[in-house]
Amino acid sequence: MGGLTLKHFILKHRVLNLYRQAIRSVRSIPDPQARKETVAWIRAEFERNKHLTDVPTIEDRLASGRRDLRRILPTMHLSNSRS
Repeated sequence: MGGLTLKHFILKHRVLNLYRQAIRSVRSIPDPQARKETVAWIRAEFERNKHLTDVPTIEDRLASGRRDLRRILPTMHLSNSRS
């Protein structure tokens, strides 16, 4: 854990909160296959970025993740409710 700062610790907490929020949001997707694919996509995105250590990059990815979550999940809810 050498080299990690208090800022890294705080960002790790924020990343975990975003992950939990994203997974909880997926529960409301009515189609089981769409729900499964969305969870897989979320996990893949977090896995892809788990080795980042640069604070500005982590902060940027967090902001991007929040935007994606707000933009993508409501779209899926609307498209599934029309089916």
